[in-house]
Amino acid sequence: MMHETKHRASGFTLIEVMVVVVILGILAAVLVPKVMDRPDEARKVKAAQDIRALEATLNLYKLDNYEYPNTEQGLEALVKKTNIPPEPPRFKAGGYLDRLPLDPWRQPYQFLSPGVHGSIDIFSTGPDRQPSDDDIGNWIVQ
Repeated sequence: MMHETKHRASGFTLIEVMVVVVILGILAAVLVPKVMDRPDEARKVKAAQDIRALEATLNLYKLDNYEYPNTEQGLEALVKKTNIPPEPPRFKAGGYLDRLPLDPWRQPYQFLSPGVHGSIDIFSTGPDRQPSDDDIGNWIVQ
């Protein structure tokens, strides 16, 4: 006697595979646009944090030296003592920062003293790298 054994083919049918592909396509269509917006938001948050930190450091500079650096002295006055008048009378040895951060778009932060929006303006020109409505500044990130 011969025993016949029936072997059922294992695996997925074409229909099952197609259903999974369609479901993945729908999920991708819904999730990808949401995820793609996140890098821009993350860059804006990073710029706002840097601006707050620079503003706090400038406030320490002012406590020591009685006034903010002027526009000509710039943010570089936080890294090394400036020779541009007026020279700071009580500059902290070693400076206030090791180095100046770049904004998330790899540009230097801008600084105005006196500022247009307040006593000092610290800002990033944003992704377009031009002064415009998308600038991120200390007058916005309070």
